[in-house]
Amino acid sequence: MQSLAEGKVASTRNASAPLNACTWQKNGLKNGKSAEKRPTQPSKQPQLRCPECGSPKIWKDGLRLTNLGPVQRYICRNCAYRFSDPHFQCAFNGSEMSRHDQRILTKLLKSDPLTSNCQICATKTTEAINLAKVKNRLKNEPAGATRQAADVKGKIIAFTWWMQKQGYARETIRSNISRLRALQARNGNLLDPESTKEILAREKNWSNNTRRNTINAYTLFLKFNGMQWEKPRCNVTRKIPFIPTEQEIDDLIAGSSKKVSTFLQLLKETAMRSGEVKRLLWTDIDFERRIIILNQPEKNGLPRVWNVSSKLLKMLDALPRESLRAFGDGPINSTKTTFMKARRRLAAKLQNPRLLQIHFHTLRHWKATTEYHRTKDPLHVMQFLGHKKLDSTLLYVQLEERLFKTDDDNFICKVAHNVGEAIAIIEVGFEYVTGEYADGGKIFRKRK
Repeated sequence: MQSLAEGKVASTRNASAPLNACTWQKNGLKNGKSAEKRPTQPSKQPQLRCPECGSPKIWKDGLRLTNLGPVQRYICRNCAYRFSDPHFQCAFNGSEMSRHDQRILTKLLKSDPLTSNCQICATKTTEAINLAKVKNRLKNEPAGATRQAADVKGKIIAFTWWMQKQGYARETIRSNISRLRALQARNGNLLDPESTKEILAREKNWSNNTRRNTINAYTLFLKFNGMQWEKPRCNVTRKIPFIPTEQEIDDLIAGSSKKVSTFLQLLKETAMRSGEVKRLLWTDIDFERRIIILNQPEKNGLPRVWNVSSKLLKMLDALPRESLRAFGDGPINSTKTTFMKARRRLAAKLQNPRLLQIHFHTLRHWKATTEYHRTKDPLHVMQFLGHKKLDSTLLYVQLEERLFKTDDDNFICKVAHNVGEAIAIIEVGFEYVTGEYADGGKIFRKRK
């Protein structure tokens, strides 16, 4: 008859997982209270080396599930050869079963009668694959093919770390690595500029902006590796952004969840970028003086400060304070996904397909256009948006002239004889027309 400990050992083997210290504790055999001999851990393993080329540059490459539990898989950075942990041992170290399982794990597939009849990776529509044959086939491929792929993978990781040391923004690093992986997914050789040019020439689904970002990311990658190339031409024409009505923006705010609606209301009143809103700290919000300060702008923009409405402050105060950041530490893509779902639902409910054209950045365009229409001061709009150059702000001057143009050319005129009168006239919407006349007055006008 089996003892209690042997029964626990058998149940553990049936659960297809090796025994370890955690398993013994779960079975009630705590430290110092077990009468049975606890399984001994294997001694410190020697440094792993690739069985193919002998290189010590080994990376972990996932786990393989077996009847004895997960087995660590490795990949060689030098030749890209994948293999299992040669020092794998189950908890019953030294037992006959352990030696038997180790012998199976270290054998090649279909190398002896034990596994010669097994179908590997076989389905109803595909034939069985012998991994030993695959290994031989890979050896017959052009020399250096797999080794080159592993080398590029290592260079991309080193490139990521180099950009971090150079002080590139996290979003810039993510975008550059994403563009490089997009080239790799299209069977591009990142160490061959001509191969990259062929991919760029064949790709027809990318917009000019995506194409330009890919070229810039690859140029920086070549610079990091001490290489150069003649960049292909890419002309990007700045498009006129879509400007919704205020009612459409309010519909989205009212129909979204509490967190997303607060996010949208903040974009509407401050014209911040979505990444800047995500960085906003609770300490940047002054609820008493109704002020929001941005000290972490994106794209090397200028810090800004705004007076916001009491409605927005109440919406912010209703959010849970689970983090130092007002909108949590999660990724921005999670908020975007929730917003897009609400946008589709509201567009169908209100029968307004124009809502589908509204993005987070659209609210920045809307606020800049309406702010210029209100003030007629491009310098004010430039400071409000955090631009360092006026050229970036002139787009909204053009938009305002087209969106708010009326056919009524009738005006109300006023004359200001001193600074006080001029200020009073400007505060009610008049704009300056011409200089001083003989009587000392200056003319202002406003549409009827």
